[in-house]
Amino acid sequence: MSTIRSRKELSHERIVEAAARAIRRSGYHGMGVADIMKEAGLTHGGFYAHFESREQMLVEAMQRAGRVGTGRLAEYIAAQEARGECPFAALVNGYLGDEQLDNAEGGCIVAALSSEMPRQDEAVRDGARLLVLSLIQIVRGALPEGADNAQADAIAATLVGALQLARTLGGPAGKSLLARTRKSLLSSQTPHKASPPASP
Repeated sequence: MSTIRSRKELSHERIVEAAARAIRRSGYHGMGVADIMKEAGLTHGGFYAHFESREQMLVEAMQRAGRVGTGRLAEYIAAQEARGECPFAALVNGYLGDEQLDNAEGGCIVAALSSEMPRQDEAVRDGARLLVLSLIQIVRGALPEGADNAQADAIAATLVGALQLARTLGGPAGKSLLARTRKSLLSSQTPHKASPPASP
């Protein structure tokens, strides 16, 4: 019995992993259940043994993509900090690195999918809200002491928006936009007298 259960869990993980890649690559409407099951190496008919609905799969896929994305970003920040770079510079340079221009499938799920949220059902939007809050929390953690919540919100919005615009422009124009945004964000956090933190 435990072998059957573990096989089912393994199959479930494969489906979620395939869906997480697909939604970043093609968006919510660019992925069909049959295609996801095929990519996971499973038959279409087995889908409902794992999920009650396509929306349930989307939520789990978002959660998986979000964990992977924030985990990679946190690891990058920690590694750069160990090399002497300040956490905020590591965040900006990592999130807006030139390599992110063509990395929708492996990059930030928030940047990849935010523009589609108004057209999703409430369960999917609830999952997306948690991902946005998680990104803002990472930004807060990278900011210098004394930065307030409004700064974290604005910087998170700038990171996501810049990446989306750069991907739209593509090529040299996209890289140029990323470079200018990196420079602007980093110059905004040069040492200055810290203001008292805002109340949560």
